[in-house]
Amino acid sequence: MIYIITGHYGSGKTEIALNLALSLTNPIIIDLDIVNPYFRTKDAQKMLVREGIRLIAPEFANTNVNMPTLPPEIFGALESENDVVIDVGGDDDGAIALGQYHKYFEDKPYKMYFVINKRRPLTSNSQDTIRLMRDIEGASRLKVTGIINNTNVKGETTAADILDGQRLADEISQITGIPVLAVSGIRSILADLKTDIKKMPLDLYLTLPWERGV
Repeated sequence: MIYIITGHYGSGKTEIALNLALSLTNPIIIDLDIVNPYFRTKDAQKMLVREGIRLIAPEFANTNVNMPTLPPEIFGALESENDVVIDVGGDDDGAIALGQYHKYFEDKPYKMYFVINKRRPLTSNSQDTIRLMRDIEGASRLKVTGIINNTNVKGETTAADILDGQRLADEISQITGIPVLAVSGIRSILADLKTDIKKMPLDLYLTLPWERGV
């Protein structure tokens, strides 16, 4: 199965992609983000190697070299029998890179998840969020199959924030017919969260460059 993680910049896509990959058997994770220099799957490369997870990322990811090229190994991964998790760059700009692999999804099953963080500027209401979702679908030439509520304010997130985001996710689901698959967040908050939606506890692996001394 191919799992595609999309959403707005800062929605938490990459953390979700990493946690999803860790839950699978012998997966490949593809860093398809050629737009955002921060919060890349390559940030967690040491952890992925330790866990035996193959990472495919642009050669110059997490450097100051501006060379948005994608490695040819992506084609082989998409043709393999492995589960593949694709971390797509934010918004429709990032989804353009995904669009060039469209032919691989014509005959192969995939799931494309749209991650919502209500605390981000372009996903604070249903109208803007749906517009962004449709732009991503248009750029990638693929359809979103599920919604994940990952509303957070980094270290200041509360259960109230997550529940507020859940109301937005439910509203978008009602309008579009796309199901809400899960609500995600750090384990300590989700443990006490009362919701009927499936919980997706996240272990956090990413830091900003200035937090890791780069």
